[in-house]
Amino acid sequence: MLEDIYADSKARMEKTLTSLARDYQKIRTGRATPTLLDGLAANYYGAPTPLSQMASITAPEARLLLIQPWDPTSIGEIEKVILKSELGLTPQNDGKVIRVNIPPLTKERRKELSKLVKKTAEEAKVALRAIRREANELTKELKKSKDISEDEQAKAETQIQKITDDYVAKTDQAAAAKEKEILEF
Repeated sequence: MLEDIYADSKARMEKTLTSLARDYQKIRTGRATPTLLDGLAANYYGAPTPLSQMASITAPEARLLLIQPWDPTSIGEIEKVILKSELGLTPQNDGKVIRVNIPPLTKERRKELSKLVKKTAEEAKVALRAIRREANELTKELKKSKDISEDEQAKAETQIQKITDDYVAKTDQAAAAKEKEILEF
């Protein structure tokens, strides 16, 4: 029973870390990456469609994204979506492909992004603590129903705290790595 609680907690905490990594991929670092455009959707025949499903997105250079739509008639919609996004990017359309130059980040923008990284990490830690709280409540219920003893509950809570501490440390490492990447010139 307790092993199931540990395994479930670890699996859910791993998902939280995966989600954090996905969120960090969307934060611009001054380098061109196709994941920068994840989450953007253009109107394609009346339906919002992710750009990755409408075009080939590549980064041929460190500061350039190349978007090649499979349907050339959608090039205008893709361009509008990039302009309207909060990424602060200006696409250039030559009729066949869209080039998006990634300008270097200013000091102020780097500091803002650094704060965003810390905020995102804190949200992940809150999620980890919620998972810990739920696992501890499950151990209390097991003790209440006399499936485990008080000593076993105390050991289980200690084990759950160790698991949580491990994932909080991993979250801090991910945040530090992303912050270093952002503050790099």
